[in-house]
Amino acid sequence: MKSIFLKDVLLNGTHTNIRITGNRFSSISTTIAPEQDDEVIEASQFAIVPPFYNAHTHAPMSLLRGYADDMPLFPWLNDHIWPFEAKMTSDDIYIGTRLAILEMIKSGTVFYNDMYWMMDAVWKATDEMGVRACLGVTVMDNLGEEKLRKSFDLIEEYQEKSPLISMSVAPHAPYTVSDKLWVRSAEYAKQHNTILHFHLSETEKEVADCVAEHGLTPVRWLDSLGVLSSNCVAAHVVHVDEEEIQILKERGVAIAHNPVSNMKLSSGYFKSLQMQESANKVMIGTDGCSSNNNLDMQEETKFAAMIAKCNYGPETLPVDVLKQWSLTNGPKVFGIDAGEIAVGKLADALLLDMNNERFVPNFNMSSNWFYASNCEAINTMICDGKILMRNRKVKNEEEIIETAKRCSMKWMK
Repeated sequence: MKSIFLKDVLLNGTHTNIRITGNRFSSISTTIAPEQDDEVIEASQFAIVPPFYNAHTHAPMSLLRGYADDMPLFPWLNDHIWPFEAKMTSDDIYIGTRLAILEMIKSGTVFYNDMYWMMDAVWKATDEMGVRACLGVTVMDNLGEEKLRKSFDLIEEYQEKSPLISMSVAPHAPYTVSDKLWVRSAEYAKQHNTILHFHLSETEKEVADCVAEHGLTPVRWLDSLGVLSSNCVAAHVVHVDEEEIQILKERGVAIAHNPVSNMKLSSGYFKSLQMQESANKVMIGTDGCSSNNNLDMQEETKFAAMIAKCNYGPETLPVDVLKQWSLTNGPKVFGIDAGEIAVGKLADALLLDMNNERFVPNFNMSSNWFYASNCEAINTMICDGKILMRNRKVKNEEEIIETAKRCSMKWMK
Protein backbone atom coordinates (compact mmCIF):
# COMPACT_ATOMS: atom_id res chain seq x y z
CA MET A 1 0.00 0.00 0.00
CA LYS A 2 1.44 3.37 -1.01
CA SER A 3 2.54 5.70 1.78
CA ILE A 4 3.35 9.41 2.05
CA PHE A 5 5.42 10.81 4.91
CA LEU A 6 4.99 14.49 5.87
CA LYS A 7 8.05 15.51 7.86
CA ASP A 8 7.90 18.26 10.49
CA VAL A 9 4.54 19.65 9.37
CA LEU A 10 2.69 22.16 11.60
CA LEU A 11 -0.46 20.61 13.09
CA ASN A 12 -2.50 22.52 15.67
CA GLY A 13 0.49 24.66 16.58
CA THR A 14 3.04 21.83 16.90
CA HIS A 15 5.52 20.54 14.35
CA THR A 16 5.00 16.82 13.96
CA ASN A 17 5.35 13.93 11.50
CA ILE A 18 2.42 12.38 9.66
CA ARG A 19 2.23 9.18 7.67
CA ILE A 20 -0.53 8.51 5.16
CA THR A 21 -0.93 4.84 4.27
CA GLY A 22 -3.28 4.12 1.42
CA ASN A 23 -6.12 6.60 1.80
CA ARG A 24 -5.97 7.22 5.57
CA PHE A 25 -3.81 8.95 8.15
CA SER A 26 -1.99 6.02 9.77
CA SER A 27 0.46 7.74 12.17
CA ILE A 28 0.78 11.19 13.72
CA SER A 29 3.70 11.65 16.10
CA THR A 30 6.86 13.66 16.73
CA THR A 31 8.80 10.41 17.16
CA ILE A 32 8.03 8.50 13.96
CA ALA A 33 10.54 8.62 11.09
CA PRO A 34 10.45 7.73 7.38
CA GLU A 35 10.52 3.95 6.84
CA GLN A 36 10.52 2.87 3.19
CA ASP A 37 7.75 5.35 2.46
CA ASP A 38 6.97 5.85 -1.21
CA GLU A 39 7.30 9.59 -0.79
CA VAL A 40 8.78 11.87 1.86
CA ILE A 41 7.77 15.54 1.86
CA GLU A 42 9.89 18.03 3.79
CA ALA A 43 7.02 20.04 5.26
CA SER A 44 8.51 22.32 7.92
CA GLN A 45 7.28 25.43 6.09
CA PHE A 46 3.73 24.06 5.85
CA ALA A 47 0.73 23.77 8.15
CA ILE A 48 -1.70 20.90 7.55
CA VAL A 49 -5.43 21.64 7.80
CA PRO A 50 -8.65 19.95 6.67
CA PRO A 51 -9.87 20.96 3.18
CA PHE A 52 -13.22 22.49 2.32
CA TYR A 53 -16.42 20.59 1.54
CA ASN A 54 -18.67 22.61 -0.79
CA ALA A 55 -22.24 21.86 0.28
CA HIS A 56 -24.08 23.27 -2.76
CA THR A 57 -22.99 24.16 -6.27
CA HIS A 58 -23.62 23.61 -9.97
CA ALA A 59 -20.20 22.76 -11.38
CA PRO A 60 -20.91 22.92 -15.14
CA MET A 61 -22.05 26.53 -14.71
CA SER A 62 -18.37 27.50 -14.69
CA LEU A 63 -18.99 28.03 -18.42
CA LEU A 64 -21.60 30.68 -17.52
CA ARG A 65 -19.23 32.74 -15.38
CA GLY A 66 -20.02 36.43 -15.95
CA TYR A 67 -23.11 35.68 -18.04
CA ALA A 68 -26.37 37.47 -17.09
CA ASP A 69 -25.08 39.41 -14.10
CA ASP A 70 -26.90 41.92 -11.92
CA MET A 71 -30.55 40.82 -11.96
CA PRO A 72 -33.04 39.11 -9.61
CA LEU A 73 -33.31 35.32 -9.41
CA PHE A 74 -36.40 34.64 -11.50
CA PRO A 75 -35.64 36.84 -14.56
CA TRP A 76 -32.03 35.61 -14.36
CA LEU A 77 -33.16 31.97 -14.25
CA ASN A 78 -36.13 32.01 -16.64
CA ASP A 79 -34.91 34.47 -19.27
CA HIS A 80 -31.18 33.75 -19.36
CA ILE A 81 -29.83 30.72 -17.50
CA TRP A 82 -32.32 28.04 -18.55
CA PRO A 83 -32.29 29.10 -22.24
CA PHE A 84 -28.48 28.99 -22.17
CA GLU A 85 -28.42 25.60 -20.47
CA ALA A 86 -30.85 24.19 -23.04
CA LYS A 87 -28.11 24.66 -25.64
CA MET A 88 -25.42 22.86 -23.64
CA THR A 89 -24.30 19.43 -24.83
CA SER A 90 -22.90 16.56 -22.80
CA ASP A 91 -19.41 17.60 -23.96
CA ASP A 92 -20.02 21.16 -22.76
CA ILE A 93 -21.05 19.89 -19.34
CA TYR A 94 -18.00 17.63 -19.14
CA ILE A 95 -15.69 20.52 -20.07
CA GLY A 96 -17.39 22.93 -17.65
CA THR A 97 -17.17 20.42 -14.82
CA ARG A 98 -13.44 19.89 -15.35
CA LEU A 99 -12.91 23.65 -15.27
CA ALA A 100 -14.93 23.91 -12.06
CA ILE A 101 -13.04 21.09 -10.36
CA LEU A 102 -9.72 22.63 -11.34
CA GLU A 103 -10.83 25.84 -9.64
CA MET A 104 -12.05 23.92 -6.60
CA ILE A 105 -8.78 22.02 -6.22
CA LYS A 106 -6.74 25.21 -6.49
CA SER A 107 -8.92 26.90 -3.87
CA GLY A 108 -8.87 24.01 -1.40
CA THR A 109 -12.13 22.13 -1.98
CA VAL A 110 -11.93 18.35 -1.88
CA PHE A 111 -15.69 17.57 -2.14
CA TYR A 112 -18.68 19.20 -3.78
CA ASN A 113 -22.43 18.58 -3.63
CA ASP A 114 -23.89 19.24 -7.07
CA MET A 115 -27.22 19.52 -8.82
CA TYR A 116 -27.39 19.62 -12.62
CA TRP A 117 -28.30 17.94 -15.90
CA MET A 118 -26.52 15.13 -17.81
CA MET A 119 -24.87 13.91 -14.64
CA ASP A 120 -23.13 11.07 -16.46
CA ALA A 121 -20.87 13.73 -18.01
CA VAL A 122 -20.37 15.36 -14.60
CA TRP A 123 -19.54 11.96 -13.10
CA LYS A 124 -16.93 11.28 -15.81
CA ALA A 125 -15.15 14.59 -15.20
CA THR A 126 -15.27 14.15 -11.42
CA ASP A 127 -13.87 10.64 -11.59
CA GLU A 128 -11.02 11.76 -13.85
CA MET A 129 -10.11 14.71 -11.60
CA GLY A 130 -10.00 12.55 -8.46
CA VAL A 131 -12.13 14.58 -6.05
CA ARG A 132 -15.11 13.55 -3.93
CA ALA A 133 -18.66 14.50 -4.88
CA CYS A 134 -22.33 13.88 -4.36
CA LEU A 135 -23.96 14.38 -7.76
CA GLY A 136 -27.62 15.32 -7.74
CA VAL A 137 -29.74 14.31 -10.73
CA THR A 138 -32.18 17.19 -11.19
CA VAL A 139 -35.88 16.30 -11.46
CA MET A 140 -38.67 18.70 -12.42
CA ASP A 141 -42.21 18.09 -13.62
CA ASN A 142 -41.59 19.72 -17.00
CA LEU A 143 -39.13 16.94 -17.91
CA GLY A 144 -41.99 14.52 -18.56
CA GLU A 145 -42.30 10.93 -17.39
CA GLU A 146 -39.82 9.36 -19.83
CA LYS A 147 -36.99 11.72 -18.85
CA LEU A 148 -37.87 11.36 -15.17
CA ARG A 149 -37.56 7.57 -15.41
CA LYS A 150 -34.19 7.95 -17.12
CA SER A 151 -33.10 10.36 -14.39
CA PHE A 152 -33.89 7.87 -11.63
CA ASP A 153 -32.25 5.08 -13.65
CA LEU A 154 -29.09 7.18 -13.94
CA ILE A 155 -28.82 7.37 -10.16
CA GLU A 156 -28.90 3.60 -9.84
CA GLU A 157 -26.46 3.11 -12.73
CA TYR A 158 -23.77 5.35 -11.24
CA GLN A 159 -24.35 4.97 -7.49
CA GLU A 160 -21.72 2.27 -6.90
CA LYS A 161 -19.22 3.09 -9.66
CA SER A 162 -16.72 5.01 -7.52
CA PRO A 163 -15.96 5.07 -3.77
CA LEU A 164 -15.44 8.83 -4.03
CA ILE A 165 -18.68 9.71 -5.83
CA SER A 166 -22.25 9.20 -4.66
CA MET A 167 -25.46 10.07 -6.45
CA SER A 168 -28.50 11.89 -5.10
CA VAL A 169 -32.05 12.84 -6.05
CA ALA A 170 -32.36 16.58 -6.67
CA PRO A 171 -35.91 17.91 -6.96
CA HIS A 172 -35.12 21.44 -8.08
CA ALA A 173 -37.36 23.65 -5.91
CA PRO A 174 -40.92 24.08 -4.61
CA TYR A 175 -41.82 26.20 -7.65
CA THR A 176 -40.74 23.58 -10.22
CA VAL A 177 -41.74 20.33 -8.53
CA SER A 178 -45.29 19.12 -7.79
CA ASP A 179 -46.42 17.46 -4.59
CA LYS A 180 -46.50 14.06 -6.32
CA LEU A 181 -42.94 14.40 -7.61
CA TRP A 182 -41.72 15.59 -4.19
CA VAL A 183 -43.18 12.51 -2.54
CA ARG A 184 -41.85 10.25 -5.29
CA SER A 185 -38.37 11.73 -4.97
CA ALA A 186 -38.35 11.49 -1.19
CA GLU A 187 -39.49 7.87 -1.25
CA TYR A 188 -36.88 6.99 -3.86
CA ALA A 189 -34.12 8.67 -1.81
CA LYS A 190 -35.06 6.73 1.33
CA GLN A 191 -35.39 3.41 -0.51
CA HIS A 192 -31.98 3.83 -2.17
CA ASN A 193 -30.25 5.46 0.82
CA THR A 194 -29.39 8.66 -1.04
CA ILE A 195 -29.34 12.35 -0.25
CA LEU A 196 -32.38 14.46 -1.25
CA HIS A 197 -30.88 17.79 -2.42
CA PHE A 198 -33.00 20.86 -3.28
CA HIS A 199 -33.35 24.64 -3.19
CA LEU A 200 -35.62 25.96 -0.44
CA SER A 201 -37.00 29.35 0.60
CA GLU A 202 -34.41 31.25 -1.42
CA THR A 203 -36.47 34.37 -2.18
CA GLU A 204 -39.49 36.26 -0.85
CA LYS A 205 -41.27 35.59 -4.16
CA GLU A 206 -40.79 31.83 -3.78
CA VAL A 207 -42.36 31.97 -0.32
CA ALA A 208 -45.26 34.22 -1.41
CA ASP A 209 -46.01 32.04 -4.46
CA CYS A 210 -45.98 28.87 -2.36
CA VAL A 211 -48.39 30.39 0.17
CA ALA A 212 -50.66 31.54 -2.66
CA GLU A 213 -50.70 28.08 -4.29
CA HIS A 214 -50.63 25.76 -1.28
CA GLY A 215 -51.60 27.92 1.69
CA LEU A 216 -48.26 27.12 3.35
CA THR A 217 -44.69 28.39 3.25
CA PRO A 218 -42.20 26.11 1.42
CA VAL A 219 -40.82 24.56 4.63
CA ARG A 220 -44.29 23.88 6.02
CA TRP A 221 -45.55 22.58 2.68
CA LEU A 222 -42.70 20.08 2.28
CA ASP A 223 -43.11 19.05 5.91
CA SER A 224 -46.84 18.43 5.34
CA LEU A 225 -45.86 16.13 2.45
CA GLY A 226 -43.53 14.14 4.69
CA VAL A 227 -40.52 15.10 2.58
CA LEU A 228 -38.27 16.61 5.26
CA SER A 229 -35.94 14.15 7.00
CA SER A 230 -32.31 13.58 7.99
CA ASN A 231 -31.24 12.70 4.44
CA CYS A 232 -32.24 16.15 3.13
CA VAL A 233 -29.84 18.92 2.12
CA ALA A 234 -31.67 22.21 1.59
CA ALA A 235 -29.82 25.02 -0.16
CA HIS A 236 -30.24 28.74 0.72
CA VAL A 237 -33.06 28.64 3.35
CA VAL A 238 -33.06 32.44 3.59
CA HIS A 239 -36.71 33.33 4.19
CA VAL A 240 -37.72 31.22 7.18
CA ASP A 241 -39.17 32.07 10.59
CA GLU A 242 -38.29 30.72 14.03
CA GLU A 243 -40.84 27.90 13.82
CA GLU A 244 -39.50 26.78 10.44
CA ILE A 245 -35.93 26.78 11.76
CA GLN A 246 -37.12 24.48 14.53
CA ILE A 247 -38.96 22.23 12.06
CA LEU A 248 -35.79 21.84 10.01
CA LYS A 249 -33.79 21.01 13.14
CA GLU A 250 -36.33 18.46 14.40
CA ARG A 251 -36.45 16.75 11.01
CA GLY A 252 -32.63 16.65 10.84
CA VAL A 253 -32.44 18.63 7.59
CA ALA A 254 -28.94 19.88 6.73
CA ILE A 255 -28.74 23.42 5.38
CA ALA A 256 -26.33 24.68 2.73
CA HIS A 257 -25.71 28.40 3.29
CA ASN A 258 -24.63 30.31 0.14
CA PRO A 259 -23.78 33.85 1.29
CA VAL A 260 -22.24 35.29 -1.88
CA SER A 261 -24.98 34.02 -4.20
CA ASN A 262 -27.62 35.29 -1.78
CA MET A 263 -26.04 38.74 -1.90
CA LYS A 264 -25.43 38.83 -5.64
CA LEU A 265 -29.02 37.87 -6.48
CA SER A 266 -30.26 40.07 -3.62
CA SER A 267 -32.13 37.07 -2.22
CA GLY A 268 -31.75 38.19 1.39
CA TYR A 269 -29.77 37.55 4.55
CA PHE A 270 -29.36 34.09 6.06
CA LYS A 271 -30.43 33.89 9.71
CA SER A 272 -26.93 32.99 10.91
CA LEU A 273 -27.43 33.83 14.57
CA GLN A 274 -30.66 31.87 14.89
CA MET A 275 -29.14 28.90 13.04
CA GLN A 276 -26.06 29.03 15.25
CA GLU A 277 -28.06 29.27 18.48
CA SER A 278 -30.47 26.50 17.49
CA ALA A 279 -27.58 24.22 16.46
CA ASN A 280 -29.08 23.39 13.07
CA LYS A 281 -26.83 21.36 10.75
CA VAL A 282 -25.41 24.18 8.64
CA MET A 283 -22.80 23.84 5.92
CA ILE A 284 -21.39 26.37 3.46
CA GLY A 285 -21.61 26.24 -0.33
CA THR A 286 -20.68 28.53 -3.19
CA ASP A 287 -23.68 27.96 -5.49
CA GLY A 288 -22.77 28.06 -9.19
CA CYS A 289 -20.28 30.30 -10.99
CA SER A 290 -23.04 32.28 -12.67
CA SER A 291 -24.35 33.58 -9.36
CA ASN A 292 -21.18 33.94 -7.31
CA ASN A 293 -18.95 34.14 -9.61
CA ASN A 294 -16.30 31.74 -8.29
CA LEU A 295 -16.03 28.50 -6.33
CA ASP A 296 -13.63 29.71 -3.64
CA MET A 297 -14.78 28.24 -0.33
CA GLN A 298 -12.22 30.15 1.75
CA GLU A 299 -13.66 33.40 0.41
CA GLU A 300 -17.21 32.10 0.89
CA THR A 301 -16.53 31.23 4.52
CA LYS A 302 -15.13 34.69 5.22
CA PHE A 303 -18.20 36.30 3.64
CA ALA A 304 -20.46 34.09 5.77
CA ALA A 305 -18.74 35.37 8.88
CA MET A 306 -18.66 39.03 7.89
CA ILE A 307 -22.32 39.19 6.84
CA ALA A 308 -23.35 37.50 10.09
CA LYS A 309 -21.27 39.89 12.19
CA CYS A 310 -22.64 42.90 10.34
CA ASN A 311 -26.22 41.79 10.95
CA TYR A 312 -26.01 40.27 14.42
CA GLY A 313 -22.84 41.53 16.11
CA PRO A 314 -19.12 40.70 16.15
CA GLU A 315 -19.46 37.60 18.32
CA THR A 316 -21.62 35.82 15.72
CA LEU A 317 -19.99 32.95 13.80
CA PRO A 318 -16.63 32.80 15.60
CA VAL A 319 -13.85 30.78 14.00
CA ASP A 320 -14.78 27.56 15.81
CA VAL A 321 -18.28 27.71 14.31
CA LEU A 322 -16.87 28.55 10.87
CA LYS A 323 -14.75 25.40 11.08
CA GLN A 324 -17.86 23.35 11.78
CA TRP A 325 -19.85 24.89 8.94
CA SER A 326 -17.15 24.70 6.26
CA LEU A 327 -14.87 21.82 7.31
CA THR A 328 -16.57 19.25 9.55
CA ASN A 329 -20.35 19.33 9.07
CA GLY A 330 -20.08 18.44 5.37
CA PRO A 331 -18.27 15.13 5.90
CA LYS A 332 -20.75 14.21 8.66
CA VAL A 333 -23.80 14.95 6.50
CA PHE A 334 -22.47 13.12 3.44
CA GLY A 335 -21.06 10.14 5.32
CA ILE A 336 -17.39 10.83 4.63
CA ASP A 337 -15.01 9.69 7.39
CA ALA A 338 -12.96 12.88 7.17
CA GLY A 339 -13.00 16.51 8.25
CA GLU A 340 -10.09 16.38 10.67
CA ILE A 341 -6.40 15.47 10.64
CA ALA A 342 -6.45 12.41 12.90
CA VAL A 343 -5.25 8.81 12.86
CA GLY A 344 -7.72 6.56 11.09
CA LYS A 345 -9.47 9.36 9.23
CA LEU A 346 -9.53 9.55 5.44
CA ALA A 347 -6.50 11.48 4.21
CA ASP A 348 -8.03 14.71 2.90
CA ALA A 349 -5.81 17.72 3.63
CA LEU A 350 -4.31 21.01 2.56
CA LEU A 351 -0.72 22.13 3.11
CA LEU A 352 -0.64 25.88 3.71
CA ASP A 353 2.57 27.84 3.11
CA MET A 354 3.51 29.52 6.40
CA ASN A 355 5.94 31.75 4.48
CA ASN A 356 2.97 33.40 2.81
CA GLU A 357 2.86 37.04 3.92
CA ARG A 358 -0.72 36.68 5.20
CA PHE A 359 0.37 34.18 7.85
CA VAL A 360 2.83 36.66 9.36
CA PRO A 361 2.52 37.17 12.28
CA ASN A 362 0.79 33.96 13.28
CA PHE A 363 -0.93 34.76 16.58
CA ASN A 364 -3.90 32.61 15.58
CA MET A 365 -3.57 30.10 12.75
CA SER A 366 -7.32 29.66 12.23
CA SER A 367 -7.93 33.40 12.26
CA ASN A 368 -5.24 33.91 9.63
CA TRP A 369 -6.68 31.16 7.44
CA PHE A 370 -10.32 32.29 7.56
CA TYR A 371 -9.93 36.07 7.82
CA ALA A 372 -6.53 37.10 6.41
CA SER A 373 -5.42 34.60 3.81
CA ASN A 374 -6.66 33.41 0.44
CA CYS A 375 -6.25 30.32 -1.73
CA GLU A 376 -2.80 31.42 -2.93
CA ALA A 377 -1.47 30.14 0.41
CA ILE A 378 -2.46 26.55 -0.52
CA ASN A 379 0.62 24.73 -1.78
CA THR A 380 -0.63 21.13 -1.80
CA MET A 381 -4.01 19.39 -1.91
CA ILE A 382 -4.43 15.76 -0.84
CA CYS A 383 -7.64 13.84 -1.48
CA ASP A 384 -8.13 10.25 -0.36
CA GLY A 385 -4.38 9.87 0.13
CA LYS A 386 -3.50 11.13 -3.37
CA ILE A 387 -1.78 14.42 -4.15
CA LEU A 388 -3.99 16.35 -6.57
CA MET A 389 -2.02 19.61 -6.42
CA ARG A 390 1.59 20.31 -5.52
CA ASN A 391 3.33 23.68 -5.65
CA ARG A 392 -0.05 25.00 -6.87
CA LYS A 393 0.13 22.90 -10.05
CA VAL A 394 -2.65 20.49 -11.03
CA LYS A 395 -2.24 17.77 -13.64
CA ASN A 396 -3.41 18.89 -17.11
CA GLU A 397 -4.49 22.32 -15.87
CA GLU A 398 -3.30 24.12 -19.03
CA GLU A 399 -5.24 21.71 -21.27
CA ILE A 400 -8.37 22.04 -19.09
CA ILE A 401 -8.27 25.83 -19.35
CA GLU A 402 -7.58 25.92 -23.08
CA THR A 403 -10.39 23.44 -23.80
CA ALA A 404 -12.82 25.54 -21.75
CA LYS A 405 -11.73 28.68 -23.61
CA ARG A 406 -12.44 27.06 -26.98
CA CYS A 407 -15.76 25.69 -25.76
CA SER A 408 -16.95 29.08 -24.48
CA MET A 409 -16.09 30.90 -27.70
CA LYS A 410 -19.14 29.51 -29.50
CA TRP A 411 -21.39 31.52 -27.13
CA MET A 412 -19.37 34.71 -27.50
CA LYS A 413 -19.81 35.14 -31.25
